[in-house]
Amino acid sequence: MASGAAGVTGCVLPSRPPPANHVDSRIRGIRSLRFIQNCGRPRLPCADTCHLSGCAPARGHLTVAHAEGYPTMDGTNDASPSPKLHTRLRLWEFPDCYVFEPIDGLADLYLSVSRANGTMNLVEELPPRGSSTPKVQTVYGVIGVLKLAVGSYFLVITDRDCVGSYMGHAIFKVTGLKVLPCNNALSTTSSEQKKMETEFSELLDAAERTIGLHFSYDINLTLSAQRLHDLGDEYKSLPLWRQAEPRFLWNSYLLEPLIENKLNQYLLPVIQGSFQNIHAEVGSEKVNVTLIARRCTRRIGTRMWRRGADAEGYAANFVESEQIMQSKGFTASYVQVRGSMPFLWEQIVDLTYKPSFDIVRQEEAPRVLERHFHDLQKKYGAVLAVDLVNTGGGEGRLRQRYAKSIEPILSEDLRYVHFDFHRVCGHVHFERLSQLYEQIKDYLKKHRYFLINDKGEKIEEQTGTVRTNCIDCLDRTNVTQSMIGRKILESQLQRIEVLGVDDTISNHPAFDTNYKILWANHGDAISIQYSGTPALKGDFVRYGKRTTQGILNDLRNALGRYYLNNFVDGTKQDAMDLLQGNYMTSVSRDMAVPRKGGLLENYASFRLAFALVMGALMFMMMSLRHARNDVRHLLLSLLWAGLCIGITHFVRSNGRTFTNRPRFHQSRH
Repeated sequence: MASGAAGVTGCVLPSRPPPANHVDSRIRGIRSLRFIQNCGRPRLPCADTCHLSGCAPARGHLTVAHAEGYPTMDGTNDASPSPKLHTRLRLWEFPDCYVFEPIDGLADLYLSVSRANGTMNLVEELPPRGSSTPKVQTVYGVIGVLKLAVGSYFLVITDRDCVGSYMGHAIFKVTGLKVLPCNNALSTTSSEQKKMETEFSELLDAAERTIGLHFSYDINLTLSAQRLHDLGDEYKSLPLWRQAEPRFLWNSYLLEPLIENKLNQYLLPVIQGSFQNIHAEVGSEKVNVTLIARRCTRRIGTRMWRRGADAEGYAANFVESEQIMQSKGFTASYVQVRGSMPFLWEQIVDLTYKPSFDIVRQEEAPRVLERHFHDLQKKYGAVLAVDLVNTGGGEGRLRQRYAKSIEPILSEDLRYVHFDFHRVCGHVHFERLSQLYEQIKDYLKKHRYFLINDKGEKIEEQTGTVRTNCIDCLDRTNVTQSMIGRKILESQLQRIEVLGVDDTISNHPAFDTNYKILWANHGDAISIQYSGTPALKGDFVRYGKRTTQGILNDLRNALGRYYLNNFVDGTKQDAMDLLQGNYMTSVSRDMAVPRKGGLLENYASFRLAFALVMGALMFMMMSLRHARNDVRHLLLSLLWAGLCIGITHFVRSNGRTFTNRPRFHQSRH
């Protein structure tokens, strides 16, 4: 058996073409784009909107596009292939404008963007350079445009890494982002507008640090292999952004100004999640396994500021994980999902290590939960909900609400299984997950997986999915999903006779090691995006057992989560909401940045609280040093000790006030 080395395939990039020829310098004509005259931005196609508005095709024929809630070709003239997306652009930074010059040979026109207000035009040549030399760099795409109260801000990709291929097309990870401000008009605005714009634009520093963004110039990365296979040729001729599943299109809101200006070659769909693959040999056969995470944007956010579901049934930390296997000309995939318990609940940070859980508007839980699972069944078919939370304590209260709310809607196509992960597996005995597998294996066999042969003919179809959750949908969830993925992969490999009937992945050490690393990296990527740290219990996923180093890493990551959740994530949540259009600014109306209320809330911070406590402690220690010589110092020590205890109690009692909170966040009470 040959050793299986992890690696990526399909990343052969085209050689860099020479720069496009410039138009004769005597030609100064500028071709401006026609702007859409209707008020408001065009919204991207939405599955729920299409469903509710009754978009049914003629003659009662239900196409795949309609069945999945996607836009159709009826009544359009877009049957011709869409233009290819630009893969390389030379960015010129002039004093008055930014100019994007295609250097991939796909177009001769330049895109000029005003630095005053972000107005976009296609032009036939570069503007005069003047006395100053413009800054020039290569960029690999425009993620989108964020419009604030006065200016606009372009997000461009300055660096990328090829991380593998999806259905034969190269997939890239964004490794460099840059914000191009178009706000020169600020100089003529009022001081209040300047202050407001500055406060908003500061959030874009967090935007430049966004991680886990992936894209392809050639294929729709938002859809699973099964959905891509089921789409008709007519639908595939649409531009990639129109094919995209709205839930997983991370830059949906940012693309709207580009859509409005019909800049089709700049409309690059981006997902947030992860993309990894491995290739190895199992016996005499080569096997390639790809693992993709697609994060839903409907309730995107950070660990403590996005819990539960919203009133529309969209769950926090909802991620679709697709495992794709290719071997012997066959392609197989399996999709499973994770997401927070789908009813209204919160866990607001308050400086305690584990803040209390708060179930919000309990009477609405059944309606929200039913809406959530109805949406899942439309998209995935049958659903098995696996709940891994504790039976007792605060988690137990949430479990009871979940079980009680889902009971009325349980059916053959919707099942609920509770498995107390911590009680059964403890901190080290994760092999006991086999008990859960025994409970769900019949469901997995019944709803199968997607499989096609080398001719593209469908042999099997996945008709249901597993929805797994714990409290964070990170650590316990990833261990469980990796177990399910392993069982499904073994079944697929046995089906195509790469593995024998009784053979398992564990019997092939090289492949087994790489497969464990694949799922461990998958869990870490999802965890870092949601909590700020790698997943806990990752050593079991990575090595198949708990290790001393893994337990120490868990301790460090747990402390890291505490710090980030309490003192960093509020600002990060605001940046996410701004980029997703959850908090929109407007020039046309009086609008101010949300302010904190009250004297304490205006000045409270972790630094102030820490300084007060440490100051009182320091003076107490200084007084104690001289207490044996002077009774006054003893009294002072007692005074400072009392003050230190009082300040600590005050900070603890007002813990929520001293944390870093989102300024756009509204309580759901």
